[in-house]
Formats: sequence, structure tokens, C-alpha cells
Amino acid sequence: MSLNIGDKLPDFSLFDQEGKIRTSKQCKGKKLVLFFYPKDDTPGCTAEACGFRDKYDLFKLFGAVVWGVSNDNQLSHQKFAEKNKLPFPLLCDENNSLRTLFGVPKVLGLLDGRVTYLVDSTGVIRHIFNDLLNSTKHVTTALEILEEIK
Repeated sequence: MSLNIGDKLPDFSLFDQEGKIRTSKQCKGKKLVLFFYPKDDTPGCTAEACGFRDKYDLFKLFGAVVWGVSNDNQLSHQKFAEKNKLPFPLLCDENNSLRTLFGVPKVLGLLDGRVTYLVDSTGVIRHIFNDLLNSTKHVTTALEILEEIK
């Protein structure tokens, strides 16, 4: 299955780096920026996560919740979040169930893709940005879309 613009956010539930369960239902009535990234502590993923961190106050001003997702485990996420002072949850998608549910593609059939989904406060996907190499563009694109749908 692959989610598209206009689709409803599906129900999901995953643990974050602190062992707290995060569910799609917790986002009801809020905008959600859900960014899938390949791997903790790699250069592109660190740049992307730190970009979301650096603009986090702007995301909050837009009323958006920011969640990162990769298939790293809780300990890896915890170290990554602490090292980079990330103020948002990192969801542990260890068996790639959420990545599969959303239809996040692999690049060249090998590498986990980098895709950001913008969900409005009614739970509808309003934008999907897919770019493995330009990790920081995910942050600026998310802010541009939030400006449009405010």
C-alpha cells in the first residue's frame, strides 16, 4: 500500500526513544510532520533531524507536531536524540511496519527512502516530499506547506 495526497492518516502505534507509545490518534486536531529517514547518526539523517530541531519553534508556531521515524531501536534513537538535542520523538519502526503502511520506497531497492508527510489537522495528507539526497530540503518544504495550510 502506498499513501497519497488526500488520503487519511492511517491508525498506527509505535514506541519512541523514551519507551512512550505514540499513536496517530494523539495527533487528532493537530498538524503532523512525519519524516521517515534511513538511519540514526549518518550525515544526511543528522543534518535533516538537526534542521527540524533548529526550526522546531516555527513548527510549534504553526501548531505542528514533528515526529521522526526510522527502523533503529530505542537505544539508538535515544543516543541520537541526546547527542543532537532533538526536542521531538523518534519512532522505533524496527520491523518497518509503518514504512510499509505508508509505502515509503526503497532507493535502488536497497536503501530506505527519505520521505516527509504533512498531515493537516483533520488527518488528511496534504503533501508528500520524497528526496533521499537533499535532507535539509525536507525541513524548508514542510515549513512552506504549513504556511500554505495554516
